[in-house]
Amino acid sequence: MFWPMLAIALGFLGIAVLGVLGIRVFLEAQRLGRQVSRTAELINDAAEELERSATRLARTGEALR
Repeated sequence: MFWPMLAIALGFLGIAVLGVLGIRVFLEAQRLGRQVSRTAELINDAAEELERSATRLARTGEALR
């Protein structure tokens, strides 16, 4: 009777550990998604600023000719 009870307890413990690890992976994936989203916004902002600067530079270059 000891071995079947031990097997059931270890099986439950294994499932519990997998559940906890699954939750941790899910939370880290969400955090990574938020970081990727924020980084994409920063890159878009930098690209827009670069485009505005290039436009101003092009206008300045035209004025000098």
